Amino acid sequence: MNTPAELKYTKDHEWVKIEGNIATIGITDFAQSELGDIVFVDVDSVDDDLSAGDVFGSVEAVKTVSDLFLPISGQVTEFNSELEDQPELLNTDPYGAGWIIKLQIADGADTSELLSAEEYQASIG
Repeated sequence: MNTPAELKYTKDHEWVKIEGNIATIGITDFAQSELGDIVFVDVDSVDDDLSAGDVFGSVEAVKTVSDLFLPISGQVTEFNSELEDQPELLNTDPYGAGWIIKLQIADGADTSELLSAEEYQASIG
């Protein structure tokens, strides 16, 4: 499984790239491989202020639908509109073109629960 060292991860199989007070969030290579062919991405939380652990959207694969959980508190500022026409980007490029949302990180948001690449790898075996 591809697990870039520069990213942080969650136990719910999302990845987080933090740049200043902006976090880019997507699903991991492990998650997309477990889901199979992704056919739809639903995010209706743009402009919403959400807390860590809140559902910010869902991913629909051929045989299942999986909720997406926010790893850090903040305001969802952007949805990757490329996913509307090309949800398969989550399968082909989960850490690049397949990013899902950008988040304005809330002041004082706790990032201590995020996992390093090594910790995430250990959690998935």
